Amino acid sequence: MTVAAGSLVVENLHVQFDGFVAVDDVSFDAHPGEVRFLIGPNGAGKTTCIDAITGLSKGTGSVKLGDQELLGRSTQKIVQLGVGRTFQTASVFEQLSVLQNLDIAAGLRRSSWSLLRARRGVDPAIEVALEESGLTRERDTPAGVLSHGQKQWLEIAMMLVQDPRALLLDEPVAGMSQDERTATGELLHRIAQRRVVLVVEHDMDFMRRFATRVTVLHQGKLLSEGTVAQVQADPSVQAVYLGTAGAATTTGMLVVADSAGIAADAATTHGKQA
Repeated sequence: MTVAAGSLVVENLHVQFDGFVAVDDVSFDAHPGEVRFLIGPNGAGKTTCIDAITGLSKGTGSVKLGDQELLGRSTQKIVQLGVGRTFQTASVFEQLSVLQNLDIAAGLRRSSWSLLRARRGVDPAIEVALEESGLTRERDTPAGVLSHGQKQWLEIAMMLVQDPRALLLDEPVAGMSQDERTATGELLHRIAQRRVVLVVEHDMDFMRRFATRVTVLHQGKLLSEGTVAQVQADPSVQAVYLGTAGAATTTGMLVVADSAGIAADAATTHGKQA
């Protein structure tokens, strides 16, 4: 397999807790220039995958960012190697301004000596992150009064100032308005131009609109992967999201499909055939 420089390559990732296999020999890759989605029903192993990649859970197999192996390293070392990760709830300093939050984050990549010296003006990396995240006009706004979506963008910007090679985002649009979802999808495509962007997401409409490639997990195993169109057309994916109960009514199946968001068209077809 030919892999682009700077890609994230996961091979035979296996994670278990007290005998329970949460991730069962899963392999996938993500490359700069694409927005890669990791989806699946609850309990599929999505978040456990990124926990293992970022050192929060112990896994076996191999996870490489470029030529650097990540498995077995501490979370701090993985961050130093260029992996940033967000969680479902944004972690920002709410009493501080957007600019102050970014300045603290930028300080994490500066040497102890440089932190002691007086700085003139704003770190250029902060200016770039403000522009990329769409928060330039909010630079002096206390983080605590930002909208839910803006707080997520600020957390992403706090990673951007550290110049990561890969960003892993866990349900970045949960709780956002429709306009914020759209703005977030556009943001992900901007930052993916020169970085790996891997998104764990339950919002299937968001996935359909903004995913470049998709990996579908089910019960800890890789079920399907490809473009949005390819995974939606995969019978195994349709079976997982639609269920196999023969007594289900067409209406009930459409509700399930709509909530899952992945195979509504397949539900309609199935209903006509029943």
